[in-house]
Amino acid sequence: MEQKHPLPPFTKETAVQKVQMAEDAWNSKDPIKVSKAYSLQTEWRNRDQFINGRKEVQDFLSDKWKKELDYKLKKELWAFQENRIAVRFEYEYRDKNGQWFRAYGNENWEFDEDGYMQKRYASINDLKINESDRKL
Repeated sequence: MEQKHPLPPFTKETAVQKVQMAEDAWNSKDPIKVSKAYSLQTEWRNRDQFINGRKEVQDFLSDKWKKELDYKLKKELWAFQENRIAVRFEYEYRDKNGQWFRAYGNENWEFDEDGYMQKRYASINDLKINESDRKL
């Protein structure tokens, strides 16, 4: 596999760049594109789900964006050290019934030496909102 720049160890500049790249990819809502940032054996905890490997990531994201319509995400660097990055995020979506939600959360990322995310641990809370309360 080729390298996925920027590579660890991260500086503030390269950590911010990695976070922005992740935000842009997730906002594409393209499971294949998003999955290419993760190692082949990536391990995730997402809420109450445990996801292993790129194929499971692709399946998870495909299902996610079938349910979370008009999805829009914003990520912010929280902390970084060597090959790890912590991120604060929020995103908004609506369900098939038109109910809007804002999800808040934190992610802890760990990267391999080639710049692929090998671990992703996400804690997420959803809040029902009115469409008029949307920020993103």
